[in-house]
Amino acid sequence: MAEAIVQVHNVTKIYKRDKLEIPVLQNITIDVPEGEFLALMGPSGSGKTTLLNLIAGIDRPNSGSIVIAGTDISTLRESALAKWRSRHVGFVFQFYNLLPVLTAYENVELPLLLTHLSKKEKREHVEMVLNVVGLSDRMKHYPKQLSGGQEQRVAIARAIVTDPTIIVADEPTGDLDKKSADEILLLMERLNTEFKKTIVMVTHDPRAAEKAHKVRHLEKGDLLEN
Repeated sequence: MAEAIVQVHNVTKIYKRDKLEIPVLQNITIDVPEGEFLALMGPSGSGKTTLLNLIAGIDRPNSGSIVIAGTDISTLRESALAKWRSRHVGFVFQFYNLLPVLTAYENVELPLLLTHLSKKEKREHVEMVLNVVGLSDRMKHYPKQLSGGQEQRVAIARAIVTDPTIIVADEPTGDLDKKSADEILLLMERLNTEFKKTIVMVTHDPRAAEKAHKVRHLEKGDLLEN
C-alpha cells in the first residue's frame, strides 16, 4: 500500500455570511495514497468542490489538518501557501481558464514564469507536456482557434508543466461533448498510470468516475462510508 500523500484529518469548513454560519464540511477524514486516482462524487452543495479547494490550498479549514506530502498546509501563511501551491498543485477546471490573448504555448508556459528555469529549459518543459497531451501542432494557436477538448488539453498541459505533487480536477469533462470528454478521461488515466500522478477529481459524471481507482461520496458535508 502506497503511503498517503494527502492526509485530511477531522476537517470542518464553515462559511459565514453576516451573522449566519453555513456548515459545508463536518469532521472530514480521508487519506489519498501516492499514485491514487480518487473521484469525489455527490449532489450539488455536498461540499465536493470545497474539499477539493482545501486539498489544493485555495481555501482554509476552520479546524482540522491537511497534510500534503509531509507539509501541513493548514498552518502556512498566505505567501508561503501561494508559493507551495505553485510548486505542488496542478489545477484543471471545468472552464479551462486559459488567457485568450496568449497562444497555447504561452498559456502552458505561465506557471514556469515563477521558476528559476532558463529560457531553454522552459521551452523544453512546455514542448514536452504539449506533446504528452497531443497538441504539439497547436502550440501557436490561440484558445479561440481550438475546440473545447483541445482547450482542456492545453489546460491539463499547463497543470502538469511544473511536475506537481498532486493534480486536482474540478468537473474536467463538465463542459465537453462525449467524444472530447472521453479523450480527456483517457488523458487523465494516462497521467495517472504512465506518469504516476496522484489525482483528486470532482465529478458528476459516472463515466468519469469509472476511470478512478476509488470513488468517495459526499452528502450534506459528510463523507459517506464505502
